[in-house]
Amino acid sequence: MSIQDEAEFVMVLRDYSCKKRGAWDEGIDITALDEAAKEKILLRVITSKSKSGFYGVDAVRSMVDVMKRGRYDKGFLIAKRFTNAAKEEMVKNDIQRISEKHMLPFKPERLYLKLNNYVDKICKIKCGKIPEAESDCRSDCKIRVISDNATFHFESGWIQLLKNDFKQLLMLQNSGELAEKAFFVI
Repeated sequence: MSIQDEAEFVMVLRDYSCKKRGAWDEGIDITALDEAAKEKILLRVITSKSKSGFYGVDAVRSMVDVMKRGRYDKGFLIAKRFTNAAKEEMVKNDIQRISEKHMLPFKPERLYLKLNNYVDKICKIKCGKIPEAESDCRSDCKIRVISDNATFHFESGWIQLLKNDFKQLLMLQNSGELAEKAFFVI
């Protein structure tokens, strides 16, 4: 799972619609819209390798400048790891942090509901309909296997595995297996 997939995951969970993606020297900027709150959001993903493995205050200040120029209402800075000074700067500027060890909180019920809605969308794209029974799916259908696993993980209270199930759906969508059927943007 790449750090960029974390941005996709946030957009799905928060119901953000992607308006624009653009590359910059050190990563990818995603402009999203929270239609319910009427807010413009910047999801900045740092994909470049830093010498120390950590990203510092300069990365945060650069994002603050972009947010001001682009008139963003909210921001998420996503990278592998951040220095303590960078974390403090993000708090000061009301930028949400996502890293290997710091994910956004979410309710398991909401995650499971979103996952099921996402499964329905993917099934409709891939097969032209939403299955009503297990017999409506091929036994080797990856989507069904992930959905069955997610149900078991949710019922067992294994939230990290449920999150991984959702990420598998995102990776399946991004792998190109569904590209033959339709172009699907989160």
